Amino acid sequence: MRRRRAGAAVCAALAAALLTGCGQQHGGGGTVARGDEAGGAGGTGAAPPPVLDHVPTHGDRVVFLTYDDGAERAPGFTDLVRDRRLPVTLFLADTVAGPAYGHFARLRAVGASLQNHTLDHTVLRGLPHAGQHAEICGQQRKLNSRFGVRPRLLRPPHGRYDAATLRAAADCGITAVVLWRAAPDATGSLAFTRGEPRLRPGDIIAVDPDHPAPHSLTQRTEHLLRQIEAAGLRVAALEEYL
Repeated sequence: MRRRRAGAAVCAALAAALLTGCGQQHGGGGTVARGDEAGGAGGTGAAPPPVLDHVPTHGDRVVFLTYDDGAERAPGFTDLVRDRRLPVTLFLADTVAGPAYGHFARLRAVGASLQNHTLDHTVLRGLPHAGQHAEICGQQRKLNSRFGVRPRLLRPPHGRYDAATLRAAADCGITAVVLWRAAPDATGSLAFTRGEPRLRPGDIIAVDPDHPAPHSLTQRTEHLLRQIEAAGLRVAALEEYL
């Protein structure tokens, strides 16, 4: 079920909360986190986007599957997304994903959403506003040119960001900065960044395509889907709840 209207209201409220919230780097942050009050000045003055690792789902028992680059290299992954009709979200950095944009076009054709992970996969935290602006807006232009999409979501590389990131993201048309509350480790067990160590409706899950593991990304995703289903949950499109 689509929740765009409700999601827009949530984002507006969360953006307002950012203006008064406590600073916190990902790894121990809440549903809404805020970058350090550091970084260069600049920007258009647009409201900073909320930083999310969990999204209200208004009673829907859903979670969200996200991947950072690399998914195109997994044998069978595109078939899995197509056959299971998985609404996955892929965060792409140009220097990592660019040589394989043709593969990502195929993933997009079977239902994957393509979002922003910066141009060069550079850690944004600590860079001046101009540098962060170039990284984020540059990838916006790349993805728009290659796929005809203008991403609304940003995942900062390694989950690291600061106040300058949020200002630059707002300048570039980003409406939410997406982190994660859960991620499978090399054994397939879920590790949680905060809170109760179990999947809850609204959790954003980050699957590292390049995580050293004895099993392929496709196999790890299938194992994760079994855990999601055992918890009485299903995968939904993140963009429909933001």
